[in-house]
Amino acid sequence: MDQSVERILVIDDDKELCSLLTTYLKPEGFEVEEAHDGKKGIEMALSRKYSLLVLDVMLPGRLNGFNILQHIRAKTALPVLMLSARGEDIDRIVGLEMGADDYLTKPFNPRELLARIRTILRRSRSVIEEVIVGEHAIRYKVGDTELDCGTRVAYCANEPVKLTAVEFHLLELLIQNAGQVVTRDKLTKDVLDRTLSPYDRSIDVHVSKLRKKLGHRSFGAERIKSIRGSGYIYTIPSSPEKVLTANIEK
Repeated sequence: MDQSVERILVIDDDKELCSLLTTYLKPEGFEVEEAHDGKKGIEMALSRKYSLLVLDVMLPGRLNGFNILQHIRAKTALPVLMLSARGEDIDRIVGLEMGADDYLTKPFNPRELLARIRTILRRSRSVIEEVIVGEHAIRYKVGDTELDCGTRVAYCANEPVKLTAVEFHLLELLIQNAGQVVTRDKLTKDVLDRTLSPYDRSIDVHVSKLRKKLGHRSFGAERIKSIRGSGYIYTIPSSPEKVLTANIEK
């Protein structure tokens, strides 16, 4: 695979839409390939030729977008942007909980699609670069949770926790501000790189997934507390030896 080229796979049975996406994305420096059914889409997605997958929820046959996402997530961390014409919150929530990186409702502005794609790719590249380069290993520890920002690995109770790039960035921001409220607006802007809209619950779904992976409670206290009408706070345990620590190792 030519590392200088960003290849995108679109799995959607709407051939006209696929053609429009190819026409729009090609001048922006992307190569686009298409699959119009689930079986072919999975086969292509697992070939490791692509930087990102654009995946429609509604597909003909036995395999819908959620089925395909489940197959892909079992074998690869390929970034996935899901599309749906239904615009229902349940679709968005299910997609994000199953491991999609982001979600966009049809019809959409091509510029919005391009912005989402670039954000996801930038986020996935930054994880790879930090693992490889890692000049300064920054570590944060709050209670039983520890983040190694050099290797992008999270630990809970001394056990590694498998987090997506979005989840790690979210946890990093919350832990950096442990004991303080971080607004949903800031989390959406810093983690998802977009402005929070009135019905956008994406950041809440990511927080929910993070809670499940880390456990809801730490040393008897709620780990990530919801502050109604504002945002979230990562709780600092009351025991003095379990407060926030951060260090830089050269």
